[in-house]
Amino acid sequence: MKDLNISLKQLRYYLVAAKHESLRQAARELKISQPSLSAQLQKLEEALGVDLFERSRGGINLTPLGRDLLRQAQQAVNAAEVIIDAANFATKGPSGTFRLGASHTLGPYALPWILPEVHEKYRGVKFFVREEVPDKLAEGLYSGRYDLILTTLPLKDEGITVMPLFREPLYLVMNRAHPLAKSRSIRGDQLANVEILTLEEHHLLYRQVEDICKQFNARILRDYEGTSLDSIRQMVHMEMGIAFLPALYIRSEIVDRDELRVKSVAGEHINRVHALAWRDTSPLRTFYRDLGDFFQTIIRQKFGKDVEML
Repeated sequence: MKDLNISLKQLRYYLVAAKHESLRQAARELKISQPSLSAQLQKLEEALGVDLFERSRGGINLTPLGRDLLRQAQQAVNAAEVIIDAANFATKGPSGTFRLGASHTLGPYALPWILPEVHEKYRGVKFFVREEVPDKLAEGLYSGRYDLILTTLPLKDEGITVMPLFREPLYLVMNRAHPLAKSRSIRGDQLANVEILTLEEHHLLYRQVEDICKQFNARILRDYEGTSLDSIRQMVHMEMGIAFLPALYIRSEIVDRDELRVKSVAGEHINRVHALAWRDTSPLRTFYRDLGDFFQTIIRQKFGKDVEML
């Protein structure tokens, strides 16, 4: 068996330094001094007998081998975290801080109702929540940056367990002055050439709205792409166009129905499916499944009239 003269701490430092390509920024994230970080990276290189970084006055860059070893280093760190998690779970039960990723268009409108109930049931469990677009969430789950993600499907499920939770409708939201606001029911053919506001292209909701627009011959308003659902709502208020917005956002944020009208498209079931996902290799997968069941229970209690459970 080969001597293991490297530490998991050194591998973690290597991964963070590679991410930033800056010793200063990496040291700041790791909360250590820059000289300490530099010394640990040098020890790692000496133990391996290779250069992982090229150093210059402008910063650091990965060598070709340094880039090639990133995946294996991440796998090693993930494997160590699996061992630690399994040991903690065996001795303490569900406890500790879990890194939960959530999409921008769901997390703020669901988690404030879910997490307090989870904390009440699992007293030793805390969540560190970060919002990102679904593609980044999946990437973060694969890399170990997240333990769990609450995201919208579809999701590449290679190496990932995906637990669908609920189906959330999308509704048309428009200013009361819009011509369609006078209709009791909106037909699909009434949307032909109508300008639809939506988020920036890297959001999954954008792609879904784009497909809806193709179906009804509507037009995405290219002059404005929102960075958040709130910005889209403001544009609707200003009569810039109409928008397809999620039911939980509408429930949470559209209180004044005097200015805005919320309508469905007759005969159409326009929705998106949300799921909880975790790595297949996690030793806590049984707990995550139980947690998903509890999420569903809370969602049914809090949002049962607004969503469809799966």
